[in-house]
Amino acid sequence: MSDSLRSRDDAPLAASKHVGAAADAATDALIDKPSQGDADMLVGRAVTINRPRAELFAYWRDFANLATVMENVERVETLDDRRSHWVVKAPGGRTVEWTAAITEEQDGSFIAWASEEGADVPNSGRIDFSDAQGGRGTIVTATILYDPPAGTIGKLIAKMFQREPAIQARRDLRRFKQLMETGEIATGARNQRLQNEGKN
Repeated sequence: MSDSLRSRDDAPLAASKHVGAAADAATDALIDKPSQGDADMLVGRAVTINRPRAELFAYWRDFANLATVMENVERVETLDDRRSHWVVKAPGGRTVEWTAAITEEQDGSFIAWASEEGADVPNSGRIDFSDAQGGRGTIVTATILYDPPAGTIGKLIAKMFQREPAIQARRDLRRFKQLMETGEIATGARNQRLQNEGKN
């Protein structure tokens, strides 16, 4: 992955559709491809968080924590050191589930995963933690490959309910940033109040 992409928040990224290669960072040759295959969707988002890399990695690596950060995750159950079971909200009041397994990781640097066979929404990807220039904290980059239910139609329905992964990935990383920098996640009402105070 190029340094220029690492330094740009919400930069488009890409990852291989092959489970074994999902552990690899997006390569420059794939960066401009929005998708691979008709149903597979690539999502890439990044955010700079003013906290040490090791602290952010440790929080993320305890997957049970992610139900606090990720708005649509109902719960994450740790099965063993490398596997976890996810229950996630879906449109129409439903939920989808899968078991994810870590395929590769490097302490303090990255975690790569892939869903196991039988997942309601097959997915794989990687989250990277790298030092921001000038001592500004850590750049956290999420690259996700997923196969939405019902293909393109499922993606459109999910987008109507604001549960489309490209939208949620951005929101969830911003929630992670808020929690790590301030110790809390701002609610919609609090965000509106702060915006109004800023106008006065």
